[in-house]
Amino acid sequence: MHFGHAAARLFITQPALSQQIRNLEKRLGVDLFERTSRTVALTSAGRALLPDVKAAVEAMARLRRAADAQGRHLSGQLRVGTIGAEAAMPHTRAVLQALRRQHPRLEIQILSLNFAAHLAALYRQEADVVFLRPPVPDDIELHHLATEPRVACLPSSDPLAALPRLALAQLNGYPVVDVPPQIPRVWWNFWAVDPRPDGTPVRYGPIAADMEALLHTVAQGEAMSFLPAAARDFFRRPGVSYIDVDGLPPCTSALAWVAQNRDNPVVAAVRQAARSLPQDHARP
Repeated sequence: MHFGHAAARLFITQPALSQQIRNLEKRLGVDLFERTSRTVALTSAGRALLPDVKAAVEAMARLRRAADAQGRHLSGQLRVGTIGAEAAMPHTRAVLQALRRQHPRLEIQILSLNFAAHLAALYRQEADVVFLRPPVPDDIELHHLATEPRVACLPSSDPLAALPRLALAQLNGYPVVDVPPQIPRVWWNFWAVDPRPDGTPVRYGPIAADMEALLHTVAQGEAMSFLPAAARDFFRRPGVSYIDVDGLPPCTSALAWVAQNRDNPVVAAVRQAARSLPQDHARP
């Protein structure tokens, strides 16, 4: 019997293995090995306990195999919230496709959420995860998925809507669509570009609780907004124009969950699916 060979098979050092054996002997209250300067052999107690040790090792191996199989075949329901066009975005579809491959028995329910509900659903545990656009409060964790520019969303009747590009300062003084007061301001301040880089105060217009209300407000000429560049494809509406803006920082898409729920099995499964995919899909 050679501790060095045994340690190598276990991918640990010989001193570490020797220490673990001494700890086990102390807990059991018996010597398991007779040690000399040249040999190591089982004691009578070690030989007597050997069948039980083998059985315990085999049971642990079965337990690990069963746990692996359970992880591969997770069942139950995953409630996935989305806001705006996030359900249709390529990165969202890629995460959910990977999740279905990894856990074919998992039922995935898609929830379309408005501005107020997309964060509230996480806090109220009505959604396990949400595909959204940061920023978010500190108690919500994120996995970054993609980056893209933001654009100005203006009434088509506005003279600026005819220009190919705008400087952010050209939009100073334009009223910006606001959101209901229960929505965290950290989120909407980013989307309203409040504060402006030059210190100009933002003037707010009518309140909109969801994307359709926001687009209607813009089309009526009551206010403007800033949206992801993907809005050009997903939110084409009469009376609404999208214009590139110089000096406007980009936005990101992310998978979000409440920090205290990160180890929930279904949350962990979708997090793993997201981590298995390339990050930072940039949209031109």
